[in-house]
Amino acid sequence: MSHAGGVSQGSDTWRGEHRWPMAVAVLAVATMHALLPPELRLVTSSWLPWASAVILAVLVFGDPGRVNSLKTWVRLLTDVLIAILTLSNAYAAVMLVVGIVQNASFETPAELLFAGAVVWLSNVICFALWFWDLDRGGPAERAAGTGRAPAFVFPEMTHTSHVGPNGQPTFVDYLTYSFSTATAFSPTDVSAVKPWAKLLVVLESLVSLALAMLVIARAVNILN
Repeated sequence: MSHAGGVSQGSDTWRGEHRWPMAVAVLAVATMHALLPPELRLVTSSWLPWASAVILAVLVFGDPGRVNSLKTWVRLLTDVLIAILTLSNAYAAVMLVVGIVQNASFETPAELLFAGAVVWLSNVICFALWFWDLDRGGPAERAAGTGRAPAFVFPEMTHTSHVGPNGQPTFVDYLTYSFSTATAFSPTDVSAVKPWAKLLVVLESLVSLALAMLVIARAVNILN
């Protein structure tokens, strides 16, 4: 976590978090989707990495440096980008489940496990992006210190001696939380305190559990 809210601590003033962790996550999801078999991709061509890169470039142009612009179009374009990634991965997840249920494709366990791992990891990143984008109005709102109540309470917020009194979560914090939710299927040291946040956590846990069970079961069946 970093110093937050535009509050000075000595000569250090929080100016918002860097965009590159979010950008790397977006390009990772887009690239992994392009590596999936054609039947699992939303569009058979590998358009998603290029489209994501273009949208990221526009976001950097509109909000260069750190993520701290309160421009409405920047926020909406960020939402559109995350929604496109989520829709693409949701389609891949549905088609993967359909293929498993119908015993279609994936002649080897390696192919199935690769596809399952890509969809599962993309799911983790997409939920992390939503957590990051929605908590307290998004990273720009958090940087501006508008005072919205948090949807997620991180342990650093209650143990300020480790980060200072103005600690703010960044994308890496939300990614870590999303990964923990997808692997533990239970509450972590981070608390979701708003209803919509709790529902997103439940949804991520259900999707991750279903993917893991179906992919492993089908891989074992292929081996037999």
